[in-house]
Amino acid sequence: MSWFIEALKKYAVFSGRARRKEYWMFALFAGIIYVVFLVLGLVTKQTWLVAIPYLGFLLPGLAVTARRLHDTGRSGWWILFGFVPLVGGITLFVFSVLDSEPGDNKYGPNPKLAPAHV
Repeated sequence: MSWFIEALKKYAVFSGRARRKEYWMFALFAGIIYVVFLVLGLVTKQTWLVAIPYLGFLLPGLAVTARRLHDTGRSGWWILFGFVPLVGGITLFVFSVLDSEPGDNKYGPNPKLAPAHV
């Protein structure tokens, strides 16, 4: 949960790098929260409720994705490639599971080499 909170704290930070763990923990907890709001919306017949976490996590999700792309040595503008049907989503998924570039890159130091996250 601390990785999710960390990503939310950097909700509009598009610079730097994000480890796979930070990216995937954000995706996991955001997905769980989406499902909870979806179920609440279906039970109460208020389907608009799912828009609340969607709007709340839109900017942090874009930021953590940009930082994840930076960690693999790619520009954050690759996010726009996700709009290409089928191929875009698959490509971004592959980029998100790739390992970090070793050492420093033009986006900053390798976050794996930083002190351990508590």
